[in-house]
Amino acid sequence: MTIHSRVRRALAASSIGLAVAAGGLASASTAQAYDTGHTTVSCKAVKVRKDPSKNSTVVGIAYRHDKVAYNQFAYKRAEKTWYTRGAVTRKSDGKKIRGYMIYNCANPYESNPAPKPSIPK
Repeated sequence: MTIHSRVRRALAASSIGLAVAAGGLASASTAQAYDTGHTTVSCKAVKVRKDPSKNSTVVGIAYRHDKVAYNQFAYKRAEKTWYTRGAVTRKSDGKKIRGYMIYNCANPYESNPAPKPSIPK
């Protein structure tokens, strides 16, 4: 095998690797936008937390019929609980609170209880 053919093979392999990496980055950004949507709080009140955990810091409280713009769902394996991440706009004072809420209170189906996503493996 000559040096010229080795260089050509290395160049072809690196360009294929770059194309695969770029394709993965492009698909990851579009997957996040897929989950964006709007709903309302269906519980009487729900704590909005900094992280998806029952022990996380509470950043505010949302009440029934407050608007939620959600963009992600998270499953906390240790708690066996689903969370919805998004921004709540309160009807009472117009304040915007960003964080995680229990999924049953802020779900895209606007019902309680909600059909939950399948548990990740």
